[in-house]
Amino acid sequence: MNFLLNTGRTIRQGSYVERKNSDAYKGEATSLYMHPVDMMILEIEEGSHVRVESNQGDVVMKVHPALWISQREVFVCLGPYANYLVAPETHCSGMPDFKSTMVTITPTTDLLVTVAELMERCGGVRYED
Repeated sequence: MNFLLNTGRTIRQGSYVERKNSDAYKGEATSLYMHPVDMMILEIEEGSHVRVESNQGDVVMKVHPALWISQREVFVCLGPYANYLVAPETHCSGMPDFKSTMVTITPTTDLLVTVAELMERCGGVRYED
């Protein structure tokens, strides 16, 4: 099912940003918020894993219901997981299109990857602890 990915800062993400290898940061950065009706259509429960795929790549995230988001939209806090999905093109603005990435979401039994694993997957280096 196709969705519009919206990204932004969250208080929890900001409070963990200095500890990107921590379980708390991973928990926040891998959280995907979705309207409960969309969750029902996809037949997924809160905390289920889903594969989020864009033209840039795909990553596994954990779903949480959110009535504050519109149907057919999802929200992910800014960070390595969102960055993995958003195209790097900035249109000379210096900022990628963090509000207009189309993604496909499918249920999966695959596990979440750590920030370090994600960085290596995209050719980067692991964050220091």
